[in-house]
Amino acid sequence: MKKNLKTEFTTRQYMLSQDFEIYYYSDRVLPNVTAHTHDYFEFFFFIEGNIIMYMDGKQFVPTPGTMVVIPPNLPHFARLIDGDVPYRRFVFWVTEDFLKTLGDFSEDYLYLTDKAKTSGNFSIYKFNEIEFNTIQGKVFSLIDEIHANRFGRDAKIMLAVSDFIISINRMIFENQHPNVTTSETDSLYQSLIQYIETHIDEDLSLDTLAERLHVSKYHISHVFTDTNGLPLHKYITKKRLDMCRDAILSGQDISIVSAAYGFSDYSVFYRAFTKEYGKSPKKYRDEKTRINS
Repeated sequence: MKKNLKTEFTTRQYMLSQDFEIYYYSDRVLPNVTAHTHDYFEFFFFIEGNIIMYMDGKQFVPTPGTMVVIPPNLPHFARLIDGDVPYRRFVFWVTEDFLKTLGDFSEDYLYLTDKAKTSGNFSIYKFNEIEFNTIQGKVFSLIDEIHANRFGRDAKIMLAVSDFIISINRMIFENQHPNVTTSETDSLYQSLIQYIETHIDEDLSLDTLAERLHVSKYHISHVFTDTNGLPLHKYITKKRLDMCRDAILSGQDISIVSAAYGFSDYSVFYRAFTKEYGKSPKKYRDEKTRINS
């Protein structure tokens, strides 16, 4: 994404929130971090870098796409070997009270944390590229919403973190129970939807999507149309128009909205908007403003 969602790393090892915290880090140099414990769960997602992880007296070298679930009170730390490659990772901290709240709705939220708590040890899981791309999209969407100041922010954050937690639980459960897993087609479709939503301001051509998801562009086009009913390019255009409409109604400048949501040419945006909503962007905004005033 073009937005900078990276957090400066600190050695703080306690939560400021009562529910959860999530961070995206990218570092070539790290301050000294010694073995420490938490009174909450930590989900560690390794993207890239040269590190060694030390977990309760054991050590291992993670590979890209690795997730480690660390239960409360288990000593752990990471040591940076070198900064030739940025050490990139997501860190998700979540309290047992917050998980219990989710668990009251469905125990499926607790699949991974219950396993870690029962064993009293850390757990290591490996995602494939499509799964990990989906996870990254959900993390960036959640962090973006946390940093935003939009209408419905708190509700959207709750939806996003719930979706994130249940998604990683579902992926691991289905990998461990292949007889009840969803099809590869469903997984690819969900990855496409997530990638589009988190990169709406970027190039979303079939060639780009194929390169990012490591799948044939012809397969992508076929799977998307069969699953969604709309051709991929029409879905992307409609998604961008809906986001432009919401931005315009929230008071953003019409002249800059189109570029912010992926339209490279204003005239293309203008024609597409008018065709979709039956009015020019300005007329649409003025009529909606008058109705709501």
